[in-house]
Amino acid sequence: MSVRKEIRTRLIIVFAIFLASMLLAVGQIISLQFIQNEKWEEELAKYESAERVVEAERGDILDSEGRLLASTIPSYKIYMDMRAGGLSKNRHLFHNNVDSLSYCLAHLIKDKSASQYKRDLQSAYRSGNRYYRVIRRKVSYTEYKQIKQFPLFRKGQNTSGFIAEKIEQRKLPFGVLAARTIGTYSASENRGVVGIENAFDDQLKGVPGTEIRKKVSGSWISINTIDPIPGKNVKTTINIDIQDIVETALLKQMETHQPKFGTAIVMEVKTGDIKAIANLGRTSNGGYWEKYNYAIGELMEPGSTFKLASFMVALEDGVINLNDSIDTGDGKFKFYDRTLSDSHEGGYGKISAKEVFERSSNIGTAKIINNNYKDNPQKYVDRLYAMSLNEKLNIGIKGERAPYIKYPTNDPKIWSGITLPWMSMGYEVALLPLHTLTFYNAVANDGKMVKPRLVSDIMHNGKSVKHYKTKVINPSICSKSTIKQAQQLLEGVVENGTATNLKESHLKIAGKTGTARVANDNEGYSKNSSFKYRASFCGYFPAENPMYSCIVLVESPSRHSIYGNVVAGKVFREIADKIYAQTYDLQMENEQVAEKTEFKVPVTMDGNREELIEVFTELKTEITDKGHQQEWIKTYNKNNHIELKDQVFVDNLMPDVKGMGAKDAVFLLENQGLKVKIHGSGRVKYQSIPCGTRIRQGSQVKLELS
Repeated sequence: MSVRKEIRTRLIIVFAIFLASMLLAVGQIISLQFIQNEKWEEELAKYESAERVVEAERGDILDSEGRLLASTIPSYKIYMDMRAGGLSKNRHLFHNNVDSLSYCLAHLIKDKSASQYKRDLQSAYRSGNRYYRVIRRKVSYTEYKQIKQFPLFRKGQNTSGFIAEKIEQRKLPFGVLAARTIGTYSASENRGVVGIENAFDDQLKGVPGTEIRKKVSGSWISINTIDPIPGKNVKTTINIDIQDIVETALLKQMETHQPKFGTAIVMEVKTGDIKAIANLGRTSNGGYWEKYNYAIGELMEPGSTFKLASFMVALEDGVINLNDSIDTGDGKFKFYDRTLSDSHEGGYGKISAKEVFERSSNIGTAKIINNNYKDNPQKYVDRLYAMSLNEKLNIGIKGERAPYIKYPTNDPKIWSGITLPWMSMGYEVALLPLHTLTFYNAVANDGKMVKPRLVSDIMHNGKSVKHYKTKVINPSICSKSTIKQAQQLLEGVVENGTATNLKESHLKIAGKTGTARVANDNEGYSKNSSFKYRASFCGYFPAENPMYSCIVLVESPSRHSIYGNVVAGKVFREIADKIYAQTYDLQMENEQVAEKTEFKVPVTMDGNREELIEVFTELKTEITDKGHQQEWIKTYNKNNHIELKDQVFVDNLMPDVKGMGAKDAVFLLENQGLKVKIHGSGRVKYQSIPCGTRIRQGSQVKLELS
C-alpha cells in the first residue's frame, strides 16, 4: 500500500471517530434537554433546595396540682458561616463589625478577652470556615436573645452567617422524686423511653414542622416554614408533697436496714389515683436511687398480706366464722413431707379464726383453707379469680407484669398436695405490689375495686382536652358482710395483733403485716443459711373513713430486723401521720383564709414578663407595669391589681430567685453554671447562696419552696 493511500485511510478513520463522537454528544444533549430533562431537574433541586424537619417543643409532665415534674429547657450552640452571602460579597461588613462583636461576646460570655475573640473570628474568616463555633459552651435562651442583637448578628443569618443550633434538655425539677414513674426521654431518638414519658409520648412530642431552604449564591436561605405544633402537657395524679413524704420515709428506713430494694405506693381510695410511688434500689456505691419500677415490674410472692384474700374466700363461702376455734398446736404442723411453722415459739394453741388472722398464724390459715377446699381446690381459686386478683391492671406504663395465681391441674409439677396450704399464705402465687394494694384498696372502698390511675388529664393551653375517668375493675369483689368482716380483721391486726406498734399513730390504721421468705436463686427454700426475707405492710387510713391506701415493701433487709411491722410498718405509720397532718392543716388553713381574707387578685410568682402578662391577661387581672420591659419581673399583689417591677441580673453574680416558681428558678441558675437541688413545692422561699454573691461554676445551690 502506498504512503498516500495509508494516510487517506487513517484520515477517514479519524474523521469517522470524530463524527461519531459529535453525533453521540448531540444525542446526549438532545436526551438531556428533552428526554431526561425532568429527571435531572429533580436531581438539581435536591442540591439547590432542602427540606428540614423542625421538631416540636415537648410538653411538660405535671403533678396533680399543676407543678412541673418534667420540663424541657432550651439551650443553644452558636456558630457562624464565614462564607454567608453578605460576608462574601462585602468584606467591609465583617471588618467594620468584628471589634464591636468581639467586645460584646467577651462582655457576655466572659471566657475570653475581646482581643482573643477578634483573633479567632478573623482566623476563621480568612480560612472560610462554614461552621465556626463562636462560643465554646451552650448558651441559655436569655443569652441567645441577647447574642442575636449583637453587632453584625442582628443583620440576620444570610447576611451575617449567624447560626443558632437549638438543644432541648429534659429536666426533672424535683430530682429523684417519682423519677422512674415519670420516666426518661431520649433526645437522640426524640421519644420517651420508659414511664409516663414513654406511655404518653404521642401527646407530649407534638407535631413536627418543616423548613424548606434554597441555596442562593452558596448560602442556604429559608423560603417557606410550617411551624411545629408544641406537645400537650400530661397532668398526673401524683402529688409532689405526698411523694416527698413517701420517698423521705422510705429512704430513711432503707438506710437503716440496708435492703436490696424498697417500694411504697399511696393510692386515693375512692378514685384509685396514685398520689405517690417510690422505688429505691441499692446502687453499686451503697446508696439508693430510683433505678427500676419495682411497684409494677417486680412479681413476687406476697406472703402474709395474701392471707386477707384467703380469709375473704372462706368468709364468702361461709365455711368459717370469725369466732370459730382453730387448733394451731405447738407451732409446727406437717403437710405431707413439708413442715409448716408459726413465728411464735411454742405455737398459739387453740385460738379463734379472728386471732389466727391478727397473729398471722401460718398453721391456722393453712388449716382453714386446706380443710375446706382440699377436695375442691378449684372453688378456692375460682373465688380468688372472682375477686379479680388474677387480672392485669393495664395502667399503661411499660414493664407492667401480669399476676400469677395457678389453677388446679393434674400436672404434679404445677399442683401438689402442699400447693393449697402454701397458696393460702401467699406462696406459690406471684403479685406485683400494685396488685396487692389495689385489692386492699377495694376492701377500704367497701368492695368496689377501681383501676389505679396515674394520669388524669391531657392539657393544652392550661385547659383539659382529654380527661381520664376513674375506671371500675370490679363493682363488688364480694358481699358487703364479708367486706365488713375483712375491715374488722385489718383493724384487729393493729389493735391486737402483729402491728400493735402502729397504734402509736395519730390516726387509726387498718392493715396487714407480711414477712415472707425469699427463695434463693439456686436452692429455693432448701438452705436455712441462705434465707432472706421480704417485709411488707399493706393497709389504709383513717380506718373509720378511709382516704388513702398504702403498701410498703422492703426486700431482703440485712440489719436490725426482718419483720413487716418494724421494717415496713414504721414507714407506713410515718407516711400516714404526715399525709393526714398535711391534709388536716391544709383544710384548717383554707377554712381560716375563707373566713378572714377576701382575695381580689390571684397569688402570683415572679418570673418571665411575657409569660406572666399572658396569664394576667387571660385571667382579666388588672396590672400596673412600672418596669422598663426587662425580661424578668417581680410581682406585687395590691388591693385590686398586680404591680410589675423589673428584675435585673448581673452576670456572674447570684440572682435573686426568691418568689419564683421551680421552672424559672432552675432555668436561670443552671444557665449560670450552677447545680440546683430543690426541696418542697410552690414558690422559692430560701436560696442557699445569697443574692449578689460571686458565682463559682459548678457550685450547688439549694432552694427551699413553700
